[in-house]
Amino acid sequence: MQIKTKTLDYDQVMRLPSWEHKKPKKPSRLLAGIARAGLGGELKKTGFTCEKADLERAGSGPWMILMNHCSFTDLAIAFEVLKDRPFSIVCTSDALVGKEWLMRSLGCIPTRKFVSDLSLISDMDYALNVNKASVLMYPEAGYSLDGSGTRIPRRLGVLLKKLKHPVVMITTFGAFTRDPLYNNLQKRDVKVSCRMKCLFTPEELANTKVRQIDEILDREFDLDYFKWQQDNGIEIDEPFRADGLNRILYKCPHCMTEGQTEGKGITLKCNACGAEYELDTLGRLKGINVEPEFTHVPDWFAWERSLIREEIRNGTYRLDADCDIAILKDTKALYMVGTGRLTHDVNGFVLDGCDGRLHYEQSPAASYSVNSDYFWYEIGDIVSIGTNDCLFFCFPKGGDIVAKTRLAAEELYKLSKGKTSSET
Repeated sequence: MQIKTKTLDYDQVMRLPSWEHKKPKKPSRLLAGIARAGLGGELKKTGFTCEKADLERAGSGPWMILMNHCSFTDLAIAFEVLKDRPFSIVCTSDALVGKEWLMRSLGCIPTRKFVSDLSLISDMDYALNVNKASVLMYPEAGYSLDGSGTRIPRRLGVLLKKLKHPVVMITTFGAFTRDPLYNNLQKRDVKVSCRMKCLFTPEELANTKVRQIDEILDREFDLDYFKWQQDNGIEIDEPFRADGLNRILYKCPHCMTEGQTEGKGITLKCNACGAEYELDTLGRLKGINVEPEFTHVPDWFAWERSLIREEIRNGTYRLDADCDIAILKDTKALYMVGTGRLTHDVNGFVLDGCDGRLHYEQSPAASYSVNSDYFWYEIGDIVSIGTNDCLFFCFPKGGDIVAKTRLAAEELYKLSKGKTSSET
C-alpha cells in the first residue's frame, strides 16, 4: 500500500491549514462489503477460521472491540468477522491521505499515533451512541516488532468504563507469523485464525475497578508469536524468512557492535565479528559458527531493551541520525520537505532541518511510546513525532535505529513517570 506524496517547501507546508476535526460518519454497509470483498481474497489464501466464545454475553451491540495488532492482515480479519454489524475503526490519520471521503464513509475515526487526542473519546462515544455502530480499536497503536505483546496505554479501563458498552476482544493467530513487520512485506504460507470473546459486559465494567480491568487487558495482550509458532509446530520454510531480521536484532551479543547485523535469506550475520545464526523453520535461532547467546527472538529483543535501560541510567544513550523529513498537516498529501537531523536522549527528541527553519522538541513524558514502522507505505523505515496540528515523519539515512528508538522512548517515558523497569 502506498500514500500520496508531494514535494513542497517547508514554509509553504507550515502555512497550510491544519487538520479539520469532523465527527465520525455512520459506516456505509455497501462500502464495508466492497472492502471485505477486496480484502477477502488475501484472507482466503490463509485458510482463515474464527473461534467465537461467550459472545452472547455481549448482546447485539454496539460493542467496544479491542484487537491486537500484528500486520496488515488484521484489517482483513476485522472486516470478515464483523461483517454482520456496522463498525467504525479507530485508525491512524495518515490512512486518510488522498482518500478522506472513502475512509470517513467507512466510519473511520482518525487519530494521531502516540499523540494525545482529547477528541478521540467523544468521537468513539458519538459512533457508539449516535451512529449505533461498534467501535474497533487497536489499543497497542503500533504493530508488534518482535511478535510479543506491545505495551497498551495505562488506565484504558477508565475509557471502557466511561463508554459503558460491552467489550469484545479479537486475538489473532498466525497473522504475525505470516507477515512480520521486519520481513519487507514478504508473506509466508501460514494459516491464520482468530478468537473472539466477550471480556466485559457493561455491568461488569461498572463493578470492576480500573486497576483490575487493566490487569485483565494486560493478560489478554500478553502474546509471544514465536513461542506460539514453536508450540504449534508451524513450519516456515520460505527462503526469505530472516530478511530484515536485523531491524529488530540490531545489536550483536558476541562483539556488542550495533548496526552491523544483516538478516538475509535464512541467516542473521554480524558483519563486525562474523557471528552467524540461522532462523530455522520453527522460528528458533541456531548458532552456525558460534554458541548461541539467544535461541528465542523476543529474548534477544528484551536483552536489547535492558541494555538501553542501562544506557539511560548511566547517561550514555543518544540517537543522532541524518534523515529525510515528511510532514502530515492535512489529508491531501504527505509533504516531503527536505532533510534534517533527529536526535534523542534523556531530554527527549529534537528535530532540526530544512536549512534551519525547522526546530521541534518533544519531551520524554509526551507519549508512552513513539510511532515507528518499517518500509512505511513502501517508502522506508520511519520514526514519527509531533502534535495534533503537525506530524513529522523522519526517514533515517542508514542504520537500524527504529527499534532502538522505540525501546528508548518507552523506557524514558517510564523514567519520566517515576516507574520501575518492570512496570508498563
